Amino acid sequence: MTTALPPQPVELAAALPVLRPMPRPAGLGQTQTASAPQSDVPAPRAREERQGGGLFGGLFGRRKSEERPEPADGFVCGDRDIQGEELAPISSRVKGCGIEEPVRVTSVDGIRLTTPATINCQTARALKTWVNDAMRPAFGRNEVVELRIAASYICRPRNNLRGAKVSEHGRGNAVDISGFIMEDGREWSIAGDYNRTIRRAHKAACGIFGTTLGPGSDGYHEDHLHFDVANLDRPYCR
Repeated sequence: MTTALPPQPVELAAALPVLRPMPRPAGLGQTQTASAPQSDVPAPRAREERQGGGLFGGLFGRRKSEERPEPADGFVCGDRDIQGEELAPISSRVKGCGIEEPVRVTSVDGIRLTTPATINCQTARALKTWVNDAMRPAFGRNEVVELRIAASYICRPRNNLRGAKVSEHGRGNAVDISGFIMEDGREWSIAGDYNRTIRRAHKAACGIFGTTLGPGSDGYHEDHLHFDVANLDRPYCR
């Protein structure tokens, strides 16, 4: 049996909302073409476009080494391709040692250094020139991503011989390289494989640096390449 609800007070009935259909929107039923929403993030460009196109982009377009992202703001020597930091002047009680304006370099034109090199800006700029004008052409398709640094600033006599003149390392003028690390993870060391490619890169350093030494030069550089910016007017290359 259905129980009838008691009559509602007039005041309550008046307070209840009256449901009415919403007005029909203008233009409803007409065909409308909506544009797709635009993303705030630009779509990435294809790898082939960055490389100059296809498999042979590295040969006929831009080298892969030129595709690296813009360097960060931590650059030195007024060159955005030389990454690192400026250091306080280095002084020494040993006459001839020290650097007035030293920099601590971590990468040169996209090539990382395994150990940051403390050198002066003249040496840093010469290293960049060598990377681009000598090392990369010599290595060709073997893409180098890292240089193994054996030595940079250190106050010591030449070849660690007591009584010898202060080494160019003690002035921030020199950097020693003992190996090359490739993009695929391989490493060529001077001690383990002083091959024709490395010899070409070594030979091409003459003139970029004032002194270049390596295996076979004097018996003290059998496991690394020594580059320094002394005697640029009279290069000594062995």
